[in-house]
Amino acid sequence: MENSHTQTTSLHHCHVHKLKAVLYLSHSLSHFLALVTIFYYRAIFFLDKAGFKLIPFLLWLVLFAAELLFSFIWFLKQPFYWWPVTRTIFTERLPKDEKLPGIDVFICTTDPKKEPTFEVMNTVISAMSLDYPAEKLSVYLSDDGGDSVTLNGIKEAWVFAIWWLPFCRRYNVKTICPRAYFEKPEEASQSWEFVEDRNTLQEKYKAFKLRIQRKSVCDEIDGDSKRSAQDHPANVQVIDEKSIEEDTATNPEHVVMPSLVYVAREKRRSHPHHFKAGALNVLV
Repeated sequence: MENSHTQTTSLHHCHVHKLKAVLYLSHSLSHFLALVTIFYYRAIFFLDKAGFKLIPFLLWLVLFAAELLFSFIWFLKQPFYWWPVTRTIFTERLPKDEKLPGIDVFICTTDPKKEPTFEVMNTVISAMSLDYPAEKLSVYLSDDGGDSVTLNGIKEAWVFAIWWLPFCRRYNVKTICPRAYFEKPEEASQSWEFVEDRNTLQEKYKAFKLRIQRKSVCDEIDGDSKRSAQDHPANVQVIDEKSIEEDTATNPEHVVMPSLVYVAREKRRSHPHHFKAGALNVLV
């Protein structure tokens, strides 16, 4: 009774492809035997002292090293094929919104020159647009460089998300990344209202992009980002209407927004910071 109840309430069902598993194991075994034969042949050549010549020996040594490397890589990949499983998901069994657990999304960045701020903010907005109750969703951006460009960018991302989130929910948009959506818009509806909303949002998206690019250029020219990426104090800010001193930060549709938090941990040259692992430890 307990097993049948678990099956009826489970959110997914695993199905093992036994025939595929047998075929994969047979292929792996035959491949392994072929490798053993090759290595045995190489060993005989290396142990043959009578016909030793330097140049052929070096060529065979390089070839043997390459074979060992690729064989090792092949061996590491095999366990993924030994027990193939497919899952059937039962979305209708999901609990109601109030019973869903809270989710924290961690996004890491460190250098706006190597990781363009606009690209990072598209990731932030995508995480905020997940199909999940907004009051149970929290997005944390870890800026390990402590750069003002990134802080300004996340504030601009929050302002654009005020308009983007209602649009995604209203028209059931599947491509929740703004950049990907506007590069190839979904024709979710051909209604006049949808086309008008999409065009309006596209203009706001272009303005959002220009503001981030303009602030990035101004910071480079003015040298506003004086703090070193390896030496700066901690900075934690909750991004909401109170943290943004702009008229564009108003929430016209009173949409419930996910929590958005900017985190820059303290870093000093005299202490090891452990790179991204250290940043994730701070987030946790």
